[in-house]
Amino acid sequence: MENWEKCIQIDPAVCHGKPCIRGTRIMVSVVLDNLAEGLSPEEIIQEYPSLTMEDIRAAIHYAALLTREEELLPLR
Repeated sequence: MENWEKCIQIDPAVCHGKPCIRGTRIMVSVVLDNLAEGLSPEEIIQEYPSLTMEDIRAAIHYAALLTREEELLPLR
């Protein structure tokens, strides 16, 4: 997804500048946490009706881009 910027905003006045789905106060981390807990994209959209499938894909793409920038070392 090359147009993730269309779905995600970072605004210091919204959610302390955390990345959010544009036009909402739903943080990208909330979408990713729900996916990690095993919810399907459809279930997340059902919980947050203002989200679209495109928003879910944008959140995943954004997270993938971040992993290319930093490595999180496993805890021992």
